[in-house]
Amino acid sequence: MISYVGPIEETTYKDTYFRHVFFCGKRSRQLAVVNLDPWEDIGDEVHQSVDQFFRISEGNAKFVINSDEEHLLRRGEAITVPAGIHHNVINASASKPLKLYTIFSPPDHPYSTLHMTLAAAKAAADV
Repeated sequence: MISYVGPIEETTYKDTYFRHVFFCGKRSRQLAVVNLDPWEDIGDEVHQSVDQFFRISEGNAKFVINSDEEHLLRRGEAITVPAGIHHNVINASASKPLKLYTIFSPPDHPYSTLHMTLAAAKAAADV
């Protein structure tokens, strides 16, 4: 795919996979949609050479930055995480899914990556 064109908000609402990569630029960015079940989280991660942008499409997300900074984000809010910063994204709801999209720069997962669950992503060693 050369580029992504489409209704990213609608795509994010409808997607039910843990991670679904829609675009990877050869030199710049990757677009992925993420769905977290109630209380599910992505786990602590750090990308040494990847900056990341997150935008919440549905639900409430708790972002933990470097284990000592927390931010609660709601629908329509966004956060950036620079390379080298530890972070975790947690669905802050006991009953509703968290749906977001994220942009990595440069890409961190292969184009068309599709993980149905967090367990599948961990099994592929691609979290």
